[in-house]
Amino acid sequence: MTEDSAENGSDGFSAQERAAMKQRAAELRAEGKKGAKRADGLQAVLDAIARMAPDDRALAERVHVTVTATAPDLVPRTWYGMPAYANADGKAVVFFQDSGKFGYRYSTLGFQDTAHLDDGDLWPVAYALSAWTPAVEERVVALVRAAIS
Repeated sequence: MTEDSAENGSDGFSAQERAAMKQRAAELRAEGKKGAKRADGLQAVLDAIARMAPDDRALAERVHVTVTATAPDLVPRTWYGMPAYANADGKAVVFFQDSGKFGYRYSTLGFQDTAHLDDGDLWPVAYALSAWTPAVEERVVALVRAAIS
């Protein structure tokens, strides 16, 4: 959670974060076709997050901030209607599935085969996510860093 979000007690994006994301989307559109495509993907992710139930939305917003800060080269886009972050080839690396999507009791942070999480013959590629804590944020940062390494 950002300092501003923590200070105002909000579980979601602060007004400043929302304004910055809108500004960045406008900047990308101004860059031309490639920028417009990235801006459209970012807007699609923000729209998908906005449609979520409040608890899922709060988690998705924190995932979005964490992934985009940790891996700025990943491109926000939707993947099967879920917020996702793709590599330069356009392939999803990490995604967030809200609990309401399929009526699950928890949201999921998942990684596709493009993520570099391989560890022997068996490794996790999805994580149940029910609350956002500093420890969860630290773990997500580590996973995203590993996924893009």
